[in-house]
Amino acid sequence: MANTPVRDRSTILVLNGPNLNLLGLRQPEIYGTDSLADVEKLVTATAAPHGLTTDCRQSNHEGQLIDWIQEARERHAAIIINPAGYSHTSIALRDALATCDDMPILEVHISNIHQREPFRQHSYVSALASGVIAGCGIQGYAFAVERAAALLAAMKK
Repeated sequence: MANTPVRDRSTILVLNGPNLNLLGLRQPEIYGTDSLADVEKLVTATAAPHGLTTDCRQSNHEGQLIDWIQEARERHAAIIINPAGYSHTSIALRDALATCDDMPILEVHISNIHQREPFRQHSYVSALASGVIAGCGIQGYAFAVERAAALLAAMKK
């Protein structure tokens, strides 16, 4: 029998899409000066009191993000995703997330996409998300962890 991965009901996959590796350097007037490492520290610290851990990943490549989402179906309890530019363009990313319908999915945007250019105001991910947090800076990631924790606790009841 092949080794089947066991879903870790205590780990949240935190995915960050294209250009978020430049967080803190790229357009700080929009995205702030906090780095991706700061985001990772924040989500880890926010998850710990709930008995949760985080698995933080970033890629500029759509296919890599899709592979991780597919992996999450078997290995993670929830997904927090900032799809960045793929929010507005990637039906493939949306389709991958649609296969995770038995776990919480939280969509995070550092800036308020609804106050930005018209092409940024639509997200293919939002319709699948258990919640969407936009315009709260990196604090939005902490809000997403809190919401994921609440949803996971409710699923255990």
